[in-house]
Amino acid sequence: MVLGLALVMGLEPAIGQQPPTENRGVNIGQTVALDLGQEIDRVHGRQLRLRVVTLDPGGVVGKHTHDGRPGVAYVLKGTLTEYREGGFVKERGPGEAWAEGKDVTHWAENKGSEPVVVVAVDVFKSGM
Repeated sequence: MVLGLALVMGLEPAIGQQPPTENRGVNIGQTVALDLGQEIDRVHGRQLRLRVVTLDPGGVVGKHTHDGRPGVAYVLKGTLTEYREGGFVKERGPGEAWAEGKDVTHWAENKGSEPVVVVAVDVFKSGM
């Protein structure tokens, strides 16, 4: 994930401090990727990737952007709290899916006592 963007003021009120820039308690399980340059004209250097991501209790996905790396996500288990620019805060539970386009800069945490399991799919530049 792309990390370390400049601090966005809209996220500060949601947590009372600066958003984290590092992942903590995040485990990447099964990962599958497909080179899209071999499948679709004009997408050379891009891959379609599916990952199973587990956040331990207290785990954090550090602040990152989806500019140039659009994706979708689906919660299999647990409740994920997502924070986006502009003060957006949303708890996402089992069965919930959402998109992460070029305008999304966000971070997330597991505030619960059970692991959160998310299926994350994105299109990214090879070598990221």
